[in-house]
Amino acid sequence: MTDTLKPIPPMRAAIIPVTPLQQNCSLIWCTKTMKGALVDPGGDLDKLKEGVAKAGVILEKILVTHGHLDHCGQAGMLADELGLDIEGPHEDDRFWIDQLDDDGPRWGMVAKSFTPTRWLHHGDTVTVGELMLDVIHCPGHTPGHVVFFHEPSRFAIVGDVLFQGSIGRTDFPRGNHQDLIDSITQRLWPLGEDVMFIPGHGPTSTFGRERKTNAFVSDYALS
Repeated sequence: MTDTLKPIPPMRAAIIPVTPLQQNCSLIWCTKTMKGALVDPGGDLDKLKEGVAKAGVILEKILVTHGHLDHCGQAGMLADELGLDIEGPHEDDRFWIDQLDDDGPRWGMVAKSFTPTRWLHHGDTVTVGELMLDVIHCPGHTPGHVVFFHEPSRFAIVGDVLFQGSIGRTDFPRGNHQDLIDSITQRLWPLGEDVMFIPGHGPTSTFGRERKTNAFVSDYALS
């Protein structure tokens, strides 16, 4: 009998919780090139660099879903230290990023404003090694929030748009509840019920599970 070797998936991902808010910073990488990106490095940079080294990944860039400090408060600091580009979020979150210097002390955290190398728009793509991820603009939690979707892996990083059993807050400046519901139902659900996602906080889930059970955006809740 011969053993059948499982093919190596093109992408791998690891969650590294950071900041007192336990934000899910994601390390994603291309298994062919071992080049990777940190998505939403909000803080605890030593912990993040340790995680990158442990995975044996060559860090290529930083991706940002939105401008809240637990997601990107130290993204600019890490980019400066390692000479990395920052891609994202959508420019409608510029006002959040511009006030990081002030928001940090308010929350007892170190945060620094920055200007991304590239603002992202709906329909753009970003590359990580030989991987290509689709950029989906999903306003509501913040006006410039984006989601990263790797179609071949049926995998998404959704920031604070959607959680297992919940959705993002919309009571922050320029948040909008209806925009958030529309983003989820019109831009995430069509990607497929089998898509697994990493949220900005808490455990992973699938779009199918949330369509069935989420108290805010399940088909039953919205019917």
